This record gives sequence, C-alpha cells and structure tokens, in this order.
Amino acid sequence: MAKILLEMKNITKTFPGVKALDNVNLQVEEGEIHALVGENGAGKSTLMKTLLHLQAPISGSIELGDGLKKNEIGYLPQQTVVQKDFPATVEEIVLSGTLAKCGWRPFYRKAEKKLAEEKMKRMEVWNLRKSCYRNLSGGQQQRTLLARALCAASKVILLDEPVTGLDPKVTAEFYQVTKDLSEEGIAVIMVSHDVQALDYATHILHMQKKNSFYGTKEEYMNSDKWKLFKNAEENRIGGDKK
Repeated sequence: MAKILLEMKNITKTFPGVKALDNVNLQVEEGEIHALVGENGAGKSTLMKTLLHLQAPISGSIELGDGLKKNEIGYLPQQTVVQKDFPATVEEIVLSGTLAKCGWRPFYRKAEKKLAEEKMKRMEVWNLRKSCYRNLSGGQQQRTLLARALCAASKVILLDEPVTGLDPKVTAEFYQVTKDLSEEGIAVIMVSHDVQALDYATHILHMQKKNSFYGTKEEYMNSDKWKLFKNAEENRIGGDKK
C-alpha cells in the first residue's frame, strides 16, 4: 500500500485585500506526479511557498507522513536570467543541496560529497562537474538543478515550471527523468503551463480563484476544467507566435 507523504487540508492564504488560496486540498503518495495548473494569479506560486513552509497559511494544515521532514523536500525553482548566469561550477551548485545536512559545520564531509556525486551521476552531469554553470545548455542546467534538489530530497520534490525555455527534445527528456524518479518512489509536485506535463501526471490540481479542481488525471480529462486549460494554452501559444 502506497504511503501518504504530504497532505494539505483546507489551506487558505490571504494577503491584504487578496485571497491567494481558498480551501485547497492535496494528498500526495509516494511515486505520484501531481501537476499544478491554472492561469497566472491563481495562487500556484503561493501554494509552492506554503508547501516549502516559507509562509504559513491563514487556516488549514499541512501534514507530513512516513517520517518526512520539511527540510527534506527538494525544490527546483523557476530560473531567472540572473540564475542562468550564476558563476559557479556544477559540482559547487549540486553540493549546496546538501547544506541542510551539514548543520552548523562550515564544510562538506565525505558523506555530502558522496551524495552529490551520486546525484550528479544519476542526472548525467558528473562529467560536467568542473564546468561553469553559466556555460551549460538549458537542459544541462536543469539536470544540474535537479541533482541539487535530489540532494535535499529523498521522498518529495517540487518543480516550478521546469521546462520553460527548453526545446521539445530536451523537454521530453526532462519529463522522462521525472517519470523515472516517480517509478523509484519519489513523489513529484510540478507547476506547469505545458499541456504535455499532463501526459506524465497521475493527479491534477487546476487552480482558480474559486472552484479549483483536484482529482486523478482521468477525472480531470473528463471535466470542463481540462477544456478550459487546453483552450487557454492554445490561445497563449497562438499569441506567442504572432
């Protein structure tokens, strides 16, 4: 029987004059892939920050299971232009993912270095470990960041728009890596505007200001929310081409 790793119950978050999250529910079991979709401003970023315990909800609860600790949730943020130009080696970036395990020590032990090596090999960037991050391709950068996130995570990983700016071939490769991780038992929660992401998801949370949808992919594909998301993305892509 699959283990529940994370559960959000009736999460509500408000800012002055704005309700960012309204009674959001989410239950994540090992090996599942949850896609978070919805229009801009629907609260996806707020939800991610709440899952990472970077901000507290006004009401509701977040429960972690199977011994999971809040600092053991891996996170791959959406990249900015500044981040893409970061002047550090692949090895330095991946090693930084072990900082939570270092405690107050100002140095890495053999255990952290071994873990970083394992994750770099897992993400096929070991041969690039001495390369400067800024000189990598988009796909190589994402693999490096995923290796870093996996140094922190053993059970749950959050991905924020992970394929933005990647070409179709690299995008497909990244999704396959995500699927491989889920088959190893790691739960994936992924924010995306990409319709292709739904092909790999087991569950969908379609966020709206009101009446958000949460259910299995099969349930979502039979709902009006799917038609709404598909049409919105077709219009967005069509607008980008003009």
